[in-house]
Amino acid sequence: MAVLKGMYAAEAKYLASGGPGKASFTPLAPFFSPNVELHQADALPYGGLWRGHAGLEQFFLAMSRAWDVFEMVDQEFLTSTSPLVVRTHVHARARATGRELRFPILQTITVEDGCITEVHPFYWDTAAISDACSPI
Repeated sequence: MAVLKGMYAAEAKYLASGGPGKASFTPLAPFFSPNVELHQADALPYGGLWRGHAGLEQFFLAMSRAWDVFEMVDQEFLTSTSPLVVRTHVHARARATGRELRFPILQTITVEDGCITEVHPFYWDTAAISDACSPI
């Protein structure tokens, strides 16, 4: 749990500082295994499999292209052992369209030897997210 809470705090600072291109990924790196895998639903604008620290940096670039605002409004930690399960309520504004959404994400997060090794986010409505991010 400490790893996850530390990572979320570092991520919030990273995003508040302007994210990719304006903030360094360095404070986030220690929370992730060098071989971390992030599995995003293919239907999302930032979908696919992102591997390693370089992959996560690219993921954050893709996220910043999709979202002007991505705030984790509320989080509930549903388990306390790996794999951790976290329900997050998000407020987001799409960069391309200005459309705002509020939606939940459920994540399973595997932690081994004090580092996050795998993340699987589950979105309730990938079509709504894709639609909000796509100009008509």
